[in-house]
Amino acid sequence: MKFLFSAQFKASDIKLFPLWEGGKPAADFAPISLALPVRDFKGKEGDTSLCFDGEERCLLVGLGKQDKANVEGLRRAYSKAVQRILTMGYKHIEVLFPDCKQKAEFLRGIAEGIALSNYQFSYKSEKPNPLIETVTIVGASKSALTDEILIVAEGVHFVRNLVNSNADDKIEKLIASAEKLHPEVTTTVFDKKFLVKEKMGLILAVNRASSKEPVLLKSSYRGNPKAKDHIVLVGKGITYDTGGLSLKPTDNMLSMKSDMSGAATVLAAVKTAAALGLKVNVTALAPLTENCIGSKSYKLGDVYTSYFGKTVEINNTDAEGRLVLADALSYAAKHLKPTFMVDLATLTGACVIALGEEIAGFFTPDDNLAEALLHASQLTDELLWRLPLHDEYKKHLKSEIADMVNAGPRWAGSITAALFLKEFTQDIPWAHIDIAGPAFLSKPQFYCSSSATGYGVRLLVELLKRKLS
Repeated sequence: MKFLFSAQFKASDIKLFPLWEGGKPAADFAPISLALPVRDFKGKEGDTSLCFDGEERCLLVGLGKQDKANVEGLRRAYSKAVQRILTMGYKHIEVLFPDCKQKAEFLRGIAEGIALSNYQFSYKSEKPNPLIETVTIVGASKSALTDEILIVAEGVHFVRNLVNSNADDKIEKLIASAEKLHPEVTTTVFDKKFLVKEKMGLILAVNRASSKEPVLLKSSYRGNPKAKDHIVLVGKGITYDTGGLSLKPTDNMLSMKSDMSGAATVLAAVKTAAALGLKVNVTALAPLTENCIGSKSYKLGDVYTSYFGKTVEINNTDAEGRLVLADALSYAAKHLKPTFMVDLATLTGACVIALGEEIAGFFTPDDNLAEALLHASQLTDELLWRLPLHDEYKKHLKSEIADMVNAGPRWAGSITAALFLKEFTQDIPWAHIDIAGPAFLSKPQFYCSSSATGYGVRLLVELLKRKLS
């Protein structure tokens, strides 16, 4: 898709006209014949109405209340317009830019709403309607902002495509995608022989019942090679999660091809940082394996030794994500000399129960890192809520025969999971983001279709940009 700019309308498949709630035009309308449909249009956020000016197709787009206009509202309004246009199959659209003082903010909202919504994924035999190819913004000055927005949106769609794809070949797809992220990104694929040699016992334990060998992906971008700062992003890469011997119910397993969302997201963040040319050094680590069930499954009550050397008694094989993350975090802390680390994982159902599908929970002992993440969240509207790392709850991870168990009790499940991970960070500044809720939706929501959302890409890119200062 391309964004173009023009002072006036030209030829297109459909023209978009913005209106505030109450039917007040958000910009001067040239077509007189639109007066009647405008009069009957309520203009509530996300409302759309198809009408005609002679032979020209026009779509009225409701922006909501003018005094409450913001970037997120514009994203949502134009996402609804795009969703309707995709059902019509139009490839070339023109968008009348609203009259406003906050031109950069409005342009961001409109462009992001369109770019993030211009997405389809399906295995249906019927050929889908085409995506939008060109968007001409009428009445706005040309801006490089739209180029950046398209690059970031490409990263979001990169995640959606990987997560939505079949679980059977996810490991192969993740490896292939990591190896061609960007010409400036170097990817290393650590295979099972390497993991055995390095004694990454927790990743190997989770992998025992799978016919597919585990790998650890490392993708690095050095946008500022003279600087010592190095950010490491670690993403959970469970390409399918049955729960192992602690078997999930069928309904809970239906979306488990999404359990590698964290891995796809950190790869996309590095890909996007390179495409934007950010002056930052960043590495993505993604431990990849299935969590299957079989005679070779890692077993409840058995003890495994982590890469860090800590021993872990398994009391829940469905708490596997923290195990693979533990070895990856330990590897990063030992070998990559990170300034700080952030991990993303679809880790706990407890976090979804607490915060729902729209908000990710995050944990960090570092207030500066927390502030940076919350600032990035405010800019992107990828919502975060800081949860406590309550040290008193470490008692729930005690084992009689090992250094710790891998899962606490039902209560405070997200907190005990984060406390488990903290044991492997070696006092390096670190944050854990539990994206179990917003990574994969049961129903469409604004500019996120049902299934994979690509949550976290925009958040991490903003974090990387903020750390430049």
